[in-house]
Amino acid sequence: MSKYTTQALRSIALVGHGAAGKTSLAEALLFATGAISARGSVEKGNTVCDFDAQEKEAGHSLNSAIVNFGYEDTRVHLIDTPGYPDFAGPAIAALAGVDTALIVINAQTGIELMTERMMRHAAERKLCRMIVINKIDAENLDLPGLVADIRERFGKQCMLLDLPAHGAADVVEVLEHDAGDADFESVAAVHRALIDQIVEEDEDLLARYLEDGADPAAADLHAPFEKAMREGHLIPILFTSAKTGAGIRELLHVLASLAPNPAEGNPPPFYKGEPGGETEAFHAEPDAAKHVLAHVFKIVADPYMGKIGVFRVHQGTVRKDMQLFVGDGKRPVKVAHLYLLQGKDSVEVDELLPGDIGAVAKIDEIDFDCVLHDSHDEDHIHLVPLEFPKPMAGLAVETKKKGDEQRLFDIIGKLAMEDPTFVIERHPSSNETVIRGLGEIHLKAKLARMAAQYKLEVDTKPPRIPYRETITGAAEAMYRHKKQSGGAGQFGEVHLRIEPKGRGEGFEFVDAVKGGVIPGVFMAAVEKGVRQGLEGGVVAGYEVEDLKVTVFDGKTHAVDGKEVAFTIAGRKAVVEAIRNAKPIVLEPIVNIEIVVPEAAIGDLSGDLSGRRGHITGTDGRGHGFAAITGEVPLAELNDYQSRLKSLTGGQGSYTIEFARYSAVPPNVQQQMAGKFQLRDEDE
Repeated sequence: MSKYTTQALRSIALVGHGAAGKTSLAEALLFATGAISARGSVEKGNTVCDFDAQEKEAGHSLNSAIVNFGYEDTRVHLIDTPGYPDFAGPAIAALAGVDTALIVINAQTGIELMTERMMRHAAERKLCRMIVINKIDAENLDLPGLVADIRERFGKQCMLLDLPAHGAADVVEVLEHDAGDADFESVAAVHRALIDQIVEEDEDLLARYLEDGADPAAADLHAPFEKAMREGHLIPILFTSAKTGAGIRELLHVLASLAPNPAEGNPPPFYKGEPGGETEAFHAEPDAAKHVLAHVFKIVADPYMGKIGVFRVHQGTVRKDMQLFVGDGKRPVKVAHLYLLQGKDSVEVDELLPGDIGAVAKIDEIDFDCVLHDSHDEDHIHLVPLEFPKPMAGLAVETKKKGDEQRLFDIIGKLAMEDPTFVIERHPSSNETVIRGLGEIHLKAKLARMAAQYKLEVDTKPPRIPYRETITGAAEAMYRHKKQSGGAGQFGEVHLRIEPKGRGEGFEFVDAVKGGVIPGVFMAAVEKGVRQGLEGGVVAGYEVEDLKVTVFDGKTHAVDGKEVAFTIAGRKAVVEAIRNAKPIVLEPIVNIEIVVPEAAIGDLSGDLSGRRGHITGTDGRGHGFAAITGEVPLAELNDYQSRLKSLTGGQGSYTIEFARYSAVPPNVQQQMAGKFQLRDEDE
């Protein structure tokens, strides 16, 4: 039996920008609770969470790591996540496994890119949020200014739960104390403001508070405190120094006494049905006696343990040796071993309760984002997927050694299985295998792992830009495929109509044929042909998207009607229709953030304008640096890293995130169309 009940479990994700000290904070919490006997450091490469050789060399997290510890009769599951934008995938994925997001801010650098992004992602997931200002031991800080900035960016609901004291040597808690010394602000005033905010969540408590003026008992404040966090009316701010230990005990007390247990947080957004069809919300109850429902939010391809699925239990009890279904699978799999994770180490356990985070190994059927359950009653249940940034940075890869092609596909397949923001594309027209990620550093890390762990060396080059084509008007077309060669012939005739859909709405195929003029058995062949026509493009050889194709008429032949004939007719008809529907070429536009020395802003702004980009804002980052934000076509960024290095003396960095597809300028489309026609003629 588990030592802890579900009510005693807490699940926390440490998120925020790189160098905020998340890994050091996790180390300090583990040390303070006795989970480890000595505190490691990122600089020495001996922390529990950054255990991978690549992470030790890089000096920062590349993946999420799961640890747990006991404190005040609770067990805390803690996920330490990467903080740099290139490794946002594992950080966002971790949000599906927790009830609370702890947004860690570096007291020296303040609110940075990933601070805002992770705050937004956590809010969209309706997680309880807390802010931890770390590194309060650093010199020349403006903590009052940082608190003001937090409130300006994230709202007045961001309220102080403790305050630094005695020159940041320790902190004073303000929920249960209305007096004491603090480095700034008045403990009494902060205490009063916090109590006023909390009691507003409970009408009876508010009435008693207004009547007698006395502070409610701590036990009476717990429920309204939880409600305020659930509804986003309260985001507590805490202060720590992972280096000196200041605020660590106070943070632990808050996690144990105020962070929500699985029954107190907002319920996970499960639904029953299939994506794209009719669905209904499904409420998972954190009841150990009910059917099992668990969600896999992390996959690890381990060289020794094989495929590891890391999951959060939302309902029921997962036990060793039990049978579980994976997704909608018809055959159950056996849970031969059940683990709690402590960094790189795994501890075998007999059972996991609702709220626990655990892992199973060597079950090939498990994939990222799948649901585990023990009854067919829970078939077709899914968790609403998280929104990940679209991987736009790309490299075309090929093996140095002939004959390693299959190994390449196997290895990059394993890497993609682990990371939802690392994808593989195969382009038959250019014979390119392209890997895509969130940035140059992201892709370099994947290539380094391929070389170090899998001993595979590859050559790389810039890939083709993922242009798309679409239509701006409606059109109709028909095509009759007729072939006679002595014996049985081929015959199929297709009439179809195409019309544009909104950007990003994808492809829709509609069968509007009446009277059986195209037999139902051939309609799948027509759709296959239509899709083939869309894949090859019409203007410049790129996939056509965001259109509706309606097949409304056709003909067949009792003897010569064949699937192949209707496939060809569907393909030729849709190509002809697209030619008459005012087709255009779309290019990917990305949001870009460039962090540079302030002196380089003018040069960078001019360079970005020369790349058909435009600036949307600038923001001071302190220490002589500023961030430039804007939009730019992805096609203009092929050589941007070297250009940025040249303009900033190596001090600049940038991140990109997919924004939308937009029409290329007419002169660019004309050039692309000319090249495509030439290539087509050659073929």
